Order: sequence, then structure tokens, then C-alpha cells
Amino acid sequence: MPIIKSAKKAIRVSARKKAVNDRRRHAMKDMIKKIEKTSKNDKKEAQKLLNSAFAAIDKAAKRGVIKKNNAARKKSRLSRLVK
Repeated sequence: MPIIKSAKKAIRVSARKKAVNDRRRHAMKDMIKKIEKTSKNDKKEAQKLLNSAFAAIDKAAKRGVIKKNNAARKKSRLSRLVK
């Protein structure tokens, strides 16, 4: 455990940032799973969900939760899956 006051504060800040990043990552993964599940049965419905999944992926990439190329790869694979 840290002794210095600034180190204690750094731990608190990193915990808050981790919580926000985890929420964003889970939102992205939930949308991806929903599309993968929906695309097996109904391609039209999966196509409608694609925009919200792209938005979640783009937000995660913009905030640094995932890297830019990782986001591009996820979007590419999702769009190929829905077609």
C-alpha cells in the first residue's frame, strides 16, 4: 500500500478510470454478443443493431479502451457477419 498522499490519490483516480473503462468495454462487448446472437436468426434485425454496435466500438477506441486497429477489425468482422 502507498504511504505518500499523492500515491494514495493516484490509486483512487485509477480505480475511477478503470470503472469507466470497464463500463465502456462491457457495453461494447454486450452489443457485439447481441449482434452475433441475432445474426444467426434474423439478419435484418442484426443490421439494425449494427449502428449502435459501431457507436460503442468507436467510443471505446476514441477513449483509449481499445486500440484503433482493434476497433476497425471488430467493425469489419461484424459487418461481414451480418451480410
